[in-house]
Amino acid sequence: MFQRVFGKPKQETNALTTLDKLNETLEMLEKKENVLLKKASAEVEKAKEFTRAKNKKAAIQCLKKKKLYEQQIEQLGNFQLRIHDQMILLEGAKATTETVDALRTGAAAMKAMHKATNIDDVDKTMDEINEQTENMKQIQEALSAPIGASADFDEDELEAELEELEGAELEEQLLQPATTAPAAPVHVPAGRQPSRPLPQKNTAEEDELAALQAEMAL
Repeated sequence: MFQRVFGKPKQETNALTTLDKLNETLEMLEKKENVLLKKASAEVEKAKEFTRAKNKKAAIQCLKKKKLYEQQIEQLGNFQLRIHDQMILLEGAKATTETVDALRTGAAAMKAMHKATNIDDVDKTMDEINEQTENMKQIQEALSAPIGASADFDEDELEAELEELEGAELEEQLLQPATTAPAAPVHVPAGRQPSRPLPQKNTAEEDELAALQAEMAL
């Protein structure tokens, strides 16, 4: 059963109230239907007793009452179906109304956001950003420009001087002799042999390399 919620829109509150009433009516019809079912069953039992007592007329009267109760039960069943249909339609209409309200709220929020950030403001902001970017670029170019004595140097003159140096270097290399004279032999006096150079002490890296080679030879 739907409960009434405070603070809801008037249409939604009315829908909840109507659903409550329909639910109450449905419960009332179900209770009446149960009472009539019990009465119809009681008339059937009475008809059986009168039949056993050979009282045919009384038994027929009981069956007539049972038929009347059954007609009322059928009528109550139709009423319940109509109420169910009405509740389904009302719940559908309520869902539709809530959906439309939600969409209307979303549209209003979107309109407010567009109003707060219109296209003119966006264009103005982008122009300001581009202007600041260009200013910063000019500042960086000004800082990177040469100043003092280095600003007076002629780049073309420096390049020409560099070409002269490269040409002089190449000419010097071409004038060098193609071969060098053999080294003069060293004369050793008779009876004296040149002393052998003392063996140099192996470094730690050389000792480690030798040990590694010995292990690999195994």
